[in-house]
Amino acid sequence: MASTEMVSVTGPEQHSYGLWAQAPCPAIMADGTGTLVQVNPAAALLLKDAVPGASLRDAVPDWLASAHREAVAHGQLLARDRRHAEALPPVSGRIAAHSFEAHPTAQRDGSVAWWLIDDTDRRNAEEALATERERTRFLAEASNVLLASLNTDRCMAATAQLAAEYLADVAVVVAPSSGGKLPVALAITGQDVIRTRVSADPSQLPGLSEALQGFPPVPSRWIDPAALPDWTVPQDFGGTIRSVVVTPLPGHGVPAGALILLRTTDHARFSENEEIFARLFAARAGAALSASRLYSEQSAITQTLMRDLLPPRLQRLNGVEISGGYRAAGAGERVGGDFYDAHPGSTPDDASLVVLGDVCGKGLDAAVLTGKIRNTLQALMPMADDHERMLQLLNGALLTSHHTRFATLVMASAQRTENQVRLRLTSAGHPAPLVIRMDGSVEEVPTHGTLIGALPTIEVRSVETVLQPGETCVLYTDGFTEARGGPLGDELFGDDRLKHALAECAGMPGEAVVERIQMLASQWLRDGRRDDMAVIAISAPLTTHLSAVNGHTRGRYTA
Repeated sequence: MASTEMVSVTGPEQHSYGLWAQAPCPAIMADGTGTLVQVNPAAALLLKDAVPGASLRDAVPDWLASAHREAVAHGQLLARDRRHAEALPPVSGRIAAHSFEAHPTAQRDGSVAWWLIDDTDRRNAEEALATERERTRFLAEASNVLLASLNTDRCMAATAQLAAEYLADVAVVVAPSSGGKLPVALAITGQDVIRTRVSADPSQLPGLSEALQGFPPVPSRWIDPAALPDWTVPQDFGGTIRSVVVTPLPGHGVPAGALILLRTTDHARFSENEEIFARLFAARAGAALSASRLYSEQSAITQTLMRDLLPPRLQRLNGVEISGGYRAAGAGERVGGDFYDAHPGSTPDDASLVVLGDVCGKGLDAAVLTGKIRNTLQALMPMADDHERMLQLLNGALLTSHHTRFATLVMASAQRTENQVRLRLTSAGHPAPLVIRMDGSVEEVPTHGTLIGALPTIEVRSVETVLQPGETCVLYTDGFTEARGGPLGDELFGDDRLKHALAECAGMPGEAVVERIQMLASQWLRDGRRDDMAVIAISAPLTTHLSAVNGHTRGRYTA
């Protein structure tokens, strides 16, 4: 087999037809002193100063010259001891704009041959892959951070901070105009986010008006950094802005804002690939901002509507103590199918109207119907002294609505007379009211009637009773009596157990009675399923009689 022929050349015009000269890659050989011995034509084209006799230090890059010294030392060790005959590792470096991997072969005489393999494409591919992996990791992290909160301000701040840490030296998030001003979140790499509102014309910055309207971004090269408005650059920022990117933050149907990225002279301008990546980040940020803004709007609407659906705060009405309590069926729900309301009389001497009801069903659908019932009863207050007429009109209103649910209802007109409270009670398919007397007995008021919203006409029977000082009338929904739980977990709380619990509340204030039966029902249920629960206590306050002061005027009762 022919041996590899080493041919000395001085330039690309001198060729040898040996294997050395025909090697497809650049190859050089240098002796132990660092002097070039041989150079093949490919190496002569790549290294202009590489000629035989030249110093390796002057002809090749420093990384290759340094690697040669180590290879020579290894060859000397190999000559002394054959046990150190492992192959020399390749080294890598750049020559001009290309990347090379140099593979050494140590010779017996101490010289080393270097074969230079151009691996620019492979390294570029590896760097591109590493960049894509890093960007994928960043986008995943950004998605987690941005979706961690549905607060719009925090989402804007997180967007600006992430962009400043990874994409630019300065990042500015601009939300759509609100009240004639632009909400802005501004971040500098390594610093806290600044939140502010600026009075500015978006058209002052090329591409910003279009981005806020959701149009595609203009290329970065079209934006002159010198034309940046003052509000886009922090006052204490010392760098000179060299490159600008303005990209929209796309939302759900409507734009969520715009993202402005600024780079200083210490960084390269935005490449086309980087601008595309900025849009990918902006798409995720825009979706998160849009979701947070939509949640805020829906939350505000819900709060506004919920104010009319939640049970009212009860208090003393015209000398009558009224207390109430409510628990929705679902742990995360605030409203349901049970409701109560209290309407004071037009004058202190008039009766106040108390209403407690139960709509068939649970959740928001039932709550919507309770809101309609409460509004209808509010409109019928001028005829509050005629329970039957009010219930007939309410029944007609429910029958003509699109709802297919029915309701039970109990109404109580309460009027303070001296130290007593006179009650007129009317039930429409609802559990009978219970009266707690001072001696501990519990009386069931025998009022009854048909359901509301089920039949064209209704029949009801009103009953009157009187509360002495310290006595209480309890109106409640079947969520208490039908609560399943107890020691075995499937036993009804029941009417008898409720009456026994109320008997123990003799002489207690109305608020204490409400809290007592709510606590007992919760203990009975434990963690089991429950229905809506509503309860109202109407009490005659304990009073003290004050006699006439001058012997002529009539005495009166306190409270």
